[in-house]
Amino acid sequence: MPKLSHRVSTFTDSVIRRMTRISDEYGAINLSQGFPDFDPPRPLLDALAKVAYEGPHQYSVTYGADNLREAIARKQGKAFNREIDPETEICITCGGTEAMMSVVMSICNPGDKIMVFSPFYENYSADTILSGAEPIFIPLVPPEYNFDINLIEDGFKQGAKAIIICNPSNPCGKVFTEEELLAIGRLALQYDAFVVTDEVYEHMVYAPNHHTCMASLPGMYNNTITCNSLSKTYSITGWRLGYVVGPEEVIEACKKVHDFLTVGAASPLQEAAVTGLNFPDQYYEDLLALYTEKRKYFLDGLDSIGIKHNVPQGTYFVMIDIQEFLDMPKFKGYTDLEFCEWMIKNIGLAAVPGSSFFREPVNNLIRLHFAREKSTIDEAIRRLSKLRELAQA
Repeated sequence: MPKLSHRVSTFTDSVIRRMTRISDEYGAINLSQGFPDFDPPRPLLDALAKVAYEGPHQYSVTYGADNLREAIARKQGKAFNREIDPETEICITCGGTEAMMSVVMSICNPGDKIMVFSPFYENYSADTILSGAEPIFIPLVPPEYNFDINLIEDGFKQGAKAIIICNPSNPCGKVFTEEELLAIGRLALQYDAFVVTDEVYEHMVYAPNHHTCMASLPGMYNNTITCNSLSKTYSITGWRLGYVVGPEEVIEACKKVHDFLTVGAASPLQEAAVTGLNFPDQYYEDLLALYTEKRKYFLDGLDSIGIKHNVPQGTYFVMIDIQEFLDMPKFKGYTDLEFCEWMIKNIGLAAVPGSSFFREPVNNLIRLHFAREKSTIDEAIRRLSKLRELAQA
């Protein structure tokens, strides 16, 4: 057999999705891959049922149906405090994953450098490799996940063409403050670089924290490329609908890359999704209230059984500190991946090993999520409560 591309040997398959496959194999509660176990809003389901019979069922415009782009332009225009042209400043993609891939391929030449915060959503590292770029990792230091702005300037001095900011951050739940974003933005302008943001969890930011769009800050729109998705906001992760918003020249490039990657997102789902994007502001207030309650319920459950964790400022992810268990004789020499596999097989609960998110040698953290019904959370806490007993057996 001829040799494969060397690039595919430089990264693994998605550890997140691997944990889901193992979880399914053992019938575990899946708190690894982030998707809810409850239905999308009923109006979205009604819209999808209607589309099933009325269409469209053929290709839409490659870069997204007109009415979907117009709905996104209204929503993002309000967030950015400016008018967004749905024809020239938006590209609909097959999920936020393709949105980021299209952007990185559009702005990077082979050998270009791009800064990525660590911990990072695992796709970012693979995106840079697949596009031929070289990542520069900027540490977000636990437990507060702060960063050193001087390291970012050093990255720009090394020629970094862009920096990727996941805000709120998957996996650690950090919400970047306006002051932090302004500091990064000033450097991006000074060094004529892009800021690429992933704002998938924009509506899951817990008080007193506040979500700020980089593209809304003074002078930043032309240097900012915003990636987003409908998956988490409307509980439709399987619909695979994402989008990119940015200046016309960037979006024109993204349209070309997107066209040859996937041609276009599913037309019936685009049509149905317009219903969600036209929801009133009350929907987003209710969504935040729902996840604020779920966060408290889950964290209270972890506290009740003495499991160490961070308190996420945003998203629906929690980082659990498992050092206590790794220090026990039973788990001597275990990696966090091996510990997660043991949990699936022995207590029926799936998590993601933190090492899949960190460039640094972090082995004591795992990621869980709380986008689950209360009954599921109750059972997850019950199973976690067995950890010490089984670890000491």
